[in-house]
Amino acid sequence: MNVTVYSTPSCPWCTRAKDYLSYKEVKFKEINVAEDRAGAMEMIRKSGQRGVPVIDIDGGIIVGFNQAEIDRLLTRS
Repeated sequence: MNVTVYSTPSCPWCTRAKDYLSYKEVKFKEINVAEDRAGAMEMIRKSGQRGVPVIDIDGGIIVGFNQAEIDRLLTRS
């Protein structure tokens, strides 16, 4: 399973998303889009959004922190 969280350090919803994934014992890659321009462009290409968090779970894109959708995509993978 490949999980990527696009986030910024000052985003409280990003922190909640990362904490939730850690609680579920899901390993994920974090991309700080405030510092990583290529990562930010990748996030926009995948989601069509500039806001964070954006979570990519095996190609399933979630914009914002949506616990039910995270659970759905995790069980699908």
